[in-house]
Amino acid sequence: MSAEPADLLEEARAWIAQDPDPETRNELDTLVIAAESGSAVALDDLHSRFDARLAFGTAGLRGEIAAGPNRMNRVLVAQAAAGLAAYLQAHANGDTPSVVIGYDGRKNSAIFAHDTAELMAGAGVRAILLPRLLPTPVLAFAVRHLGTSAGVMVTASHNPPNDNGYKVYLGGDDHGSQIVPPADADIAARILTVASSSIVGLPRSDAYEVAPESVIDAYVDATAAIARTPSASVSYVYTAMHGVGWETASRVLGKAGFASPVVVPQQIEPDPRFPTVAFPNPEEPGALDLSFATAREAGVALVIANDPDADRLAVAIPDTSAPERYRRLSGNEVGALLGWRAAELAEADATPDGGPNGTLACSIVSSPALKTVAAAYGLDFEDTLTGFKWVSRATGLIFGFEEALGYLVDPEVVRDKDGISAAVAFLDLASSLAAEGLTVADQLDRFSERFGHFASDQISLRVTDLADIDRIMARLRSTPPAVIGGVDVSSIDDLKDGFGGLPPSDVLRIWLADGSRVMVRPSGTEPKLKVYIDASSDQGTAAERRAAAEARVGELAEGMRGLLA
Repeated sequence: MSAEPADLLEEARAWIAQDPDPETRNELDTLVIAAESGSAVALDDLHSRFDARLAFGTAGLRGEIAAGPNRMNRVLVAQAAAGLAAYLQAHANGDTPSVVIGYDGRKNSAIFAHDTAELMAGAGVRAILLPRLLPTPVLAFAVRHLGTSAGVMVTASHNPPNDNGYKVYLGGDDHGSQIVPPADADIAARILTVASSSIVGLPRSDAYEVAPESVIDAYVDATAAIARTPSASVSYVYTAMHGVGWETASRVLGKAGFASPVVVPQQIEPDPRFPTVAFPNPEEPGALDLSFATAREAGVALVIANDPDADRLAVAIPDTSAPERYRRLSGNEVGALLGWRAAELAEADATPDGGPNGTLACSIVSSPALKTVAAAYGLDFEDTLTGFKWVSRATGLIFGFEEALGYLVDPEVVRDKDGISAAVAFLDLASSLAAEGLTVADQLDRFSERFGHFASDQISLRVTDLADIDRIMARLRSTPPAVIGGVDVSSIDDLKDGFGGLPPSDVLRIWLADGSRVMVRPSGTEPKLKVYIDASSDQGTAAERRAAAEARVGELAEGMRGLLA
């Protein structure tokens, strides 16, 4: 419910009084003065900032940097840090709780991280700050390596430049995975308790620790060890997408024995403005244009891209039919190839008196291809809700992935997606193929010939009013489709109350009569409705299988666009 103008202005003044950041304090002061002078635009802006607050959930916090409770800023971060500290103290069982804190190169990341360290230390929590800006996977690694109760990573990953976020991991029985219910609700309740008073009275201390370089060294050593003795070198381009991946990735790749890449110089150093891309996400159209130009000039076999916090990996291969002469592989294609690699390694490592063991896992919106691989090798398979907070918790996990360019290739080291370790695994695969005189494109054909061809597509419907998403989901539930793209719907799984062992989630899983599948869900981090479409074919040659599966996906995508129009 919207506050009355007088109450809204009073709330804004109270926020200004506790805000330690002169930039956001002045920004809000300007809005208050304008609103007092009768500006309807300023009043609407204040309502946008104060009528709601950024919700703390299993993705932590993420939003635009600006003043007010519905934005990311030092007040909100202080409330989150104090609330998390209260949670850790309440679950410490008499011991001193601990937290390790990392941050990337985004605007205010270092400030938010130092605020968190001071507030944690002031609350009696042992706080350890990573020594400089580093990738998210290093923080996820440090939670387990240092044996801390929790971890905090200040990052907005691949969001727009003026966003930032606050991601929380738990140690102990959670083994360094991201938070899931009921921990998220418990932490959120404690944050709200803190937010009921001014942050000015929160105790702060500079008695926090700075983690030694040995933590980063240990991550480099463990991640480089993923490579199984590269037997042939492949040429490749690397981009950090203006993020923090390069320093750590270059050390890992060198230690693993790979040749040095050709880098994209305009994007190799951290830059919070992300000046060369419209959107710093390697999935977005145009994001890899500079990488493709660099690759064409160098004539390399691969393009390897990390997103700004290096927890995602994008891969592109030469393709003469593509306008850029290179084609980015989908997350499902990379996940299928890395899953096949994991299955073969499990088989190679199996004892003589037993077959391979372990679990392959992926989110429910990712390709069914991984399930087929698991069945072929006698491995367990588990599908999970969207997010690595769920994928990382699969029992006996040896490999997990999510179609949004996230891969977990070494669960004993990092229980989260890791774009650097995934790059090592993929380069190792490409090297072993090169030793046989084969390419990644050849391996994709071999996959289709052995397991069938799995095609996927995705529709993202961005909205300005989040209520539109609720309306569309309600319409699909009340009037479910009987036919999509000319194919009969055979059944629909509604996960809103949980389904088949999966926790409740706002997801519809639509099964088609030919075995194809359509998934519909709201995005967890952006104002989007997302639709995932999967179809497969195991008839004919690899090329014929690909054509049949892709044609069916195209028909289903056209049908879903009609339903959403």
